[in-house]
Amino acid sequence: MHPATQPPRVIRELPDELISQIAAGEVVERPASVVRELVDNALDAGATQITLRLLAGGVRLISVEDNGVGIPANELPVALKRHATSKINSLTELESVGTMGFRGEALAAIQSVSELSVLSRTASQDNAMLLDGRSGELQPAARAQGTTVEVKELFYSTPARRKFLKTDNTELAHCVEAVRRHALTRPEVGLAIWHEGKLVEQWRAQTIDAASDEDLNVQYQRALDRRLADVLGDDFLENSVAVHYQLGNVTVVGRAGIPDAARSRADHQFAYVNGRYVRDKVITHAARSAYEDVLHGHRQPIYALYVEIDPTRVDVNVHPTKIEVRFRDGREVHQAVRHAVENALAVPRANMLMANALQNHELPMVGTSSSPAWPNANWQQAPMPLAGTRVSDLNALWQPTPRTSLPAEEQLAQSFAPSAFSAANTPAHSRQEVALETWPLGKAIAQLHGVYILAENAQGLVLVDMHAAHERIVYEQLKTQIDTQRISSQPLLIPATFPATAQEVATAEACAEALQELGLEISTLSSKTLAVRAVPSTLAQGDAVALARSVLAELSQHEASTVVQRARNELLATMACHGAVRANRKLTLDEMNGLLRQMEVTERSDQCNHGRPTWRQLSMRELDALFLRGR
Repeated sequence: MHPATQPPRVIRELPDELISQIAAGEVVERPASVVRELVDNALDAGATQITLRLLAGGVRLISVEDNGVGIPANELPVALKRHATSKINSLTELESVGTMGFRGEALAAIQSVSELSVLSRTASQDNAMLLDGRSGELQPAARAQGTTVEVKELFYSTPARRKFLKTDNTELAHCVEAVRRHALTRPEVGLAIWHEGKLVEQWRAQTIDAASDEDLNVQYQRALDRRLADVLGDDFLENSVAVHYQLGNVTVVGRAGIPDAARSRADHQFAYVNGRYVRDKVITHAARSAYEDVLHGHRQPIYALYVEIDPTRVDVNVHPTKIEVRFRDGREVHQAVRHAVENALAVPRANMLMANALQNHELPMVGTSSSPAWPNANWQQAPMPLAGTRVSDLNALWQPTPRTSLPAEEQLAQSFAPSAFSAANTPAHSRQEVALETWPLGKAIAQLHGVYILAENAQGLVLVDMHAAHERIVYEQLKTQIDTQRISSQPLLIPATFPATAQEVATAEACAEALQELGLEISTLSSKTLAVRAVPSTLAQGDAVALARSVLAELSQHEASTVVQRARNELLATMACHGAVRANRKLTLDEMNGLLRQMEVTERSDQCNHGRPTWRQLSMRELDALFLRGR
């Protein structure tokens, strides 16, 4: 019978069990959902050791044991009721949630689709108490302080849901991933996963001593790094840089992977807000935009970012799974995350590797000074002007007839001449020693086929792509000089009109200033029609309507300043590519050393504008292996 022909049904209240099963459909999707909720509760109870035991990928049994504070015997029956929780008791506390759980519906939802029992003991009780979720029977049992929650035969009362589950191995993988996400943010908690009586994963608790004289933040960062290495592998730590940044009320810490470590899938991207794992578009876009200048194409960066923000400025009560959040000021969070990752990636990696080696006494020091003998002590802030290129020279680059190249070839000798960055300022008897021990990219020794520079440093051999390296240097200098410039526009003789959606019209009106910075002039003819009256000079021959639609679409999704900056950077990257020194250009040793020194003081010099690496290190161990030395 068609639904429209069915007789009207009486409106009635649903039974409690059916209500709980409907709620379970949102909270409990698969065994991993149960694992996530139970581990959340264990962490809220102050547990320092959590053990997960599974059978059949969690379908037959999920057991979570912890050593937390436990649940008093008189509160056990209440804990299984819908919307019963100890985490909040007022709207004020809901708006400033500081615990992992707070909705008070997880245990009730799980009980409605499984056989659940809770065994718990507090420090003040003589023995533990076991509660059977089905019968409500409460009886004494043996257990140390803490809580054990057992969930058997998941979805036994809803067989249709059980049919949608995957194989045991697939469900096990999801359960492991759920625990892994918790492990990455709580290094002080030990976790173990057992499946079918076999240990699958184990992460030992890292020591954080509040009574120690050492700063707690330093201890936590060290413990977090060790946990990241344990969970994601040593390669993650080796191929990432530390992130620590604060903007207003937002603090961002963690690690961001170097561009070379990017993957084809986004499976190594972990974002946390106040210790809670989240999937948030604001954070994801901010992190991705920070890699725009160094990672192109469809490669996915790797990172583990921890955002700390005032709980009153973020709403975690968005979805029953608590994996989504809503920020009061998304722009503030976006800028904090983006600047945090950008700043971490900006420092040339060669300098960080050298500094770490000196700090760990892995390299000998020059002289008797206790600090690194950098050729330029202020290398991070050192200005690096492009010789002969002035802001006034760049004006022509925005005119209708674009220049195809910068005068880099003629200026190369002057630009790379020995200066404060060359060995000319070092006494001759120690020049080579200083170059090897204190210059991250070492001392140039030769040029290969007019394409690569070979340099010798303390670690071994450095290979530099000459064009890619100079391209990045020119690009970064152009970005600095062009900050106050506006892209010139060319008026259209006949305005290009097109039918527009309400969203496009609203965006054109709200972002008029941003459009002008991009060289676009778009006016409103009617509530459903827009007219393009001017376009960027360099794009005067293109499709004005297609350009306008694409820019409006991006402006509607992202912050206007971000779109403007991205558009400018793309044009500057093209000009830098034309202006960089070309292959087969013979350089003197002084010019090569000058280029190496400029790389050491230029932000993001590890990658060119197209995301390719600019240099590679071959250690002495790797070189010895090529020739079987020491075997």
